[in-house]
Amino acid sequence: MPLLILIAEDDPGIRLAVNDYLELSGYGVITAENGDRALLLIEQYHPHLLISDIKMPGKDGYELVKQIRRQPEFRLLPVIFLTEFGTTKERIRGYEAGCDIYLPKPFEMEELGAVIRNLLERSHTIQSELRFTHGNAQNHQLDLSLAQRGTEADRTMSQEEIIAIADLLSQIELTERERQVLHLLTQGLSNGEIGDRLHLSPRTIEKYVTSLLRKTDTSKRAELIRFALEHHLVQ
Repeated sequence: MPLLILIAEDDPGIRLAVNDYLELSGYGVITAENGDRALLLIEQYHPHLLISDIKMPGKDGYELVKQIRRQPEFRLLPVIFLTEFGTTKERIRGYEAGCDIYLPKPFEMEELGAVIRNLLERSHTIQSELRFTHGNAQNHQLDLSLAQRGTEADRTMSQEEIIAIADLLSQIELTERERQVLHLLTQGLSNGEIGDRLHLSPRTIEKYVTSLLRKTDTSKRAELIRFALEHHLVQ
């Protein structure tokens, strides 16, 4: 599935224009005409990025982002403010509320697209590092468990226990984008061809491949593809 972006904007013209641009760029899009509706959609769909106007009826952009940041699951959600408020004071207020980028209106769609790609790549990197740290902790716990079993000289692990441990070792957490890249890798596509399919640069694809190699403890693409097929990481 494509990465999901939420647009919170009360101007229907801007909302539609940004929506069309993002869909043509390969993203999934949901829209809200005010902050209250946006908050409901965020909690329901957990988008990968939020684009929000500041001046909206009801809950404005400042309050929307403040409420989002109070929830642990959305503290790392990338947020872009699109607004006609362009003073230094307003920008500072936006950053204090919790936005990542402040893009004043009028803006160029190409610039918005570049900002989105940058934020999504950064978000992916942060989340991958968090998962890697969590995975190391789980593996450490498993190593301790196995070591403890090894000291029990009179005990032999059952077939069920061996299968359970093998299953645990084969459980590798991949992001949706990593799964997409891995699926296309198994089809024999190059970085450039995968980038064309996913609307990403070859350099970005290489970053995903590097992450996949690290997560699967493989050193080259052939090993990665074989590992993915043997452990059913791709359909």
